[in-house]
Amino acid sequence: MTTMSGQVWVSLISLGGVVLGGALSYLVQHRTQLSAERAEQQRQQTSLSEARRAERLALLERFIEVGAEAERSAFSRPPEWERTDDWFLTTQDVMNRLWVAERLIRIQFPLPVHDAARAYFLDLNKTVWEGLPDDASVRDYLEENRLAFLDAARAVMNPPPS
Repeated sequence: MTTMSGQVWVSLISLGGVVLGGALSYLVQHRTQLSAERAEQQRQQTSLSEARRAERLALLERFIEVGAEAERSAFSRPPEWERTDDWFLTTQDVMNRLWVAERLIRIQFPLPVHDAARAYFLDLNKTVWEGLPDDASVRDYLEENRLAFLDAARAVMNPPPS
């Protein structure tokens, strides 16, 4: 009988070891899986953030490029023009593209960036279509809102380290 009870104890201890080992193995695998899922979520979040940043940067580049074309139109604005002139046709296309780019800025960026882009767009629109007084400088007139837009965009694209 003692032999039998010794065997039962050995079997119970062995069974307990198997149960304990299985439980520990499950916990380790569960923790590993959670860690892998968190790492994958972090990787996806980083990838999405990088894609959004690249999209925003491309949009800024587009707005700045078309803004520069509009500025060239303002500089080359003839004193008199007709709706059939080459200057008008080219400028109308540029201003339409700038209008679209400005609207996309509103969609992709916080309102302070859009507000600065809008002020710059309105200055350009006035300068291109209405002109400025003879003694006014196109560059000087556009400078303040252009720089305000660029500063607002930089603040969003390169936030200070936290």
